[in-house]
Amino acid sequence: MRLLIALIAVFVLAVISLFIGVSHVSPMALFSAEPDARQLQILLISRIPRTLAILLSGTAMAVAGMIMQMLTRNRFVEPSTAGTVESASLGILTATLLAPAMPLFGKMLVAGVFAMAGTMLFLRILRVIPLRSVLIVPLIGMMLGGVINAVTTFIAYRYDLLQSLNAWTIGDFSGVLRGRYELLWITLGLTLAAYLAADRFTVAGMGEAFATNLGMTYRRVMTLGLIIVSMVTAIVVVSVGIVPFLGLVVPNLVRMVLGDNLRRALPWIAIVGGGFVLACDIAGRLVRFPYEIPIGTVAGVVGSVLFLYVLLRRGAHVG
Repeated sequence: MRLLIALIAVFVLAVISLFIGVSHVSPMALFSAEPDARQLQILLISRIPRTLAILLSGTAMAVAGMIMQMLTRNRFVEPSTAGTVESASLGILTATLLAPAMPLFGKMLVAGVFAMAGTMLFLRILRVIPLRSVLIVPLIGMMLGGVINAVTTFIAYRYDLLQSLNAWTIGDFSGVLRGRYELLWITLGLTLAAYLAADRFTVAGMGEAFATNLGMTYRRVMTLGLIIVSMVTAIVVVSVGIVPFLGLVVPNLVRMVLGDNLRRALPWIAIVGGGFVLACDIAGRLVRFPYEIPIGTVAGVVGSVLFLYVLLRRGAHVG
């Protein structure tokens, strides 16, 4: 029943999203005997694709964050604190430099390969550095991401591509139109794959020795998780840019209530992730209407506040 209520709440947000914007779209004009052709065109070309892109991105990135946390056994890790996002950005820049005419799907594949390489490097570093605190792991990831981002920025500056790089990486749904978001449907398939493998990810999150004793091929599960996280990150970054804190905050809030069983928590993570991005996007469109604040900025502010709440609550629980 609670899951159904959450779905209804996200559906209501999605409907609200369809009718917010500079161009007026009225439900009465759409469902009248003679629908307004102009408003119907705005709805089909812009508003519906935008809302679908928001839901797909929010759902996929929240699930990817949960998988990262299970595989690293750390609650403060997500693609943006593990060098994954920065590696995907470097991949996009590389594809732009070497093959400017490459189609969007090709850039997505290059970004996915770079994202996987960056994530594997992060996991490799964790194996050789002694860890004394759960906060050291995301700190290492942010340091690695900072190094990769510095390299990316230098190359972009050297070849006068800083504006293009910012256009790729700043989270913003205002440019989403029909024909420019369809790659995000791939993330839905990856999310379903994560749900089918949820029990394996849960066992893998208990450690390599425990998973091996249960007869599970630990490295195979790790590889599957890396593929899902890397491809989801690459697709979202290529399509709409970076949405910060999403994969960090949403899984932690859900796990506070439901625990670490991924199969049980994953539907909630997907729903809350989509609802979180929808709410942030609606707020960004209304705060300075008719101007729009990018989703990356709104999610960064809201996500940082929620992250502090999670951090302080965890500290109080430990104390």
